[in-house]
Amino acid sequence: MGFRYFAALRARSLGLAGWVRNLRDGSVELEAEGERASLEALVAELRAGPPGAGVRELDDAWSQGAPRQASFEVRG
Repeated sequence: MGFRYFAALRARSLGLAGWVRNLRDGSVELEAEGERASLEALVAELRAGPPGAGVRELDDAWSQGAPRQASFEVRG
């Protein structure tokens, strides 16, 4: 399973909304919205990644605001 689909499955299972996409440099960008505990659980799972993935680095930034997404989707 690819990293984007792994991230989407985990986010959906935690009741989060948002999106994940590949970037041109080969990295992956993700934005998620939801309860803080669920977001922290997602970050922990993303640090490990799916079997066979080589997660070298995970940068996270936190902010508060009104929800903008209704579901979690995989983008390009």
